Parts: sequence; C-alpha cells; structure tokens
Amino acid sequence: MAAKSTLKNMAFCLTAVCLVCSAVVGVAYAVTADPIAEAARAKTTASIARVLPEFTAEPEQGSIELNGVNYQYYKVPGAGCAIISSTSGFGGVLSLMVGIAENGTIHNTTVLSHSETPGLGAKCTTDEHFISQFQGFDPAAKTLAVKKDGGDVDAITASTITSRAYTLAVSNAVAVFNKLNEGGLGNE
Repeated sequence: MAAKSTLKNMAFCLTAVCLVCSAVVGVAYAVTADPIAEAARAKTTASIARVLPEFTAEPEQGSIELNGVNYQYYKVPGAGCAIISSTSGFGGVLSLMVGIAENGTIHNTTVLSHSETPGLGAKCTTDEHFISQFQGFDPAAKTLAVKKDGGDVDAITASTITSRAYTLAVSNAVAVFNKLNEGGLGNE
C-alpha cells in the first residue's frame, strides 16, 4: 500500500533525503580532507623546490600585503624566497610561484595555475625559451617587461597578453621580495 501524497508526507520525505545526502557529503569530506590537504602541501613543497636553489631548511610560510593585494611567500634560509603571484592573463587568472635568491636575482619560475588558450598562451608552461629568460634574471640590471614595452623579455609568439601577464606576476613578486627585504626578509 502506497503512502498517501500529502504535504506532510512530501516534506518528511524531502527532509529525510536531504539529511541522508548531507550525511554522505559530510562523511566524504571528513574522509578526503586530510589527503587533499597533504596533496596540496606536497604540490607547494615541490613548487618551492623547483623555483629555489637546493635547500635543506624547512620553508617558513608568511603573507604580506602590497598595493592592496595579499601575497603568500615561503622564506627558506640560505636559499631565498618563493612568492606566489597572480595576475590576469588573456584567458583568466595566471598564478605563478617565483623563486628569488637572497641576492635578489630570480632563480626560477613555475606556473601554478592558468586558463590561457591551449597552443597559444598556455605555452607559458612549456616554452623553454620563454621560461628560461627568467632564470638568473637580475631585475636590478635589466628591465622586467616584454620587449614591446621596452623591457628585456621576449614574448611568446602570438601571446603578448599572456607574456605581459607572466612578466607582471614576476615583477610583482620582485616588489614583494624588495618589501620583505626592507623588513629583514620576512620579519613581518
């Protein structure tokens, strides 16, 4: 015998379904929260190792505000500072980690996330000529801008907007590094 379709029965069934679904989502979150956090930490640690010279010390995380934007950084004694910097590219947000050695030169960069056009702007993750320009780049001796804008960086062919965004993100990271150095490399 089927239950009579009344407002009370429908509300009870809907409430029961919502409670069961909420419990399933809650359990799934509890089970996956730690592995997801560990994977994120591993990705961050790998990115830091990629952008800074070899180190053995544990990176110290911090954050600093510059021009109304909050930047995360990882200070590594004896190696330098890895700074997360994001800008708007052609397809959306372009997020980089920039490693700056203690002497102020850029050691390396890596893209953390992007939404650039495949085959064009997305080359910022694979174009070795473009990426290698930033390795050992000394912002005190060179201009950190694409050549079209009077700088020393060759743009990716047909991707000037992405190249400008990438270069701006690196430039912002250098500004953060300089501000950190004013306060003793991260004593905020």
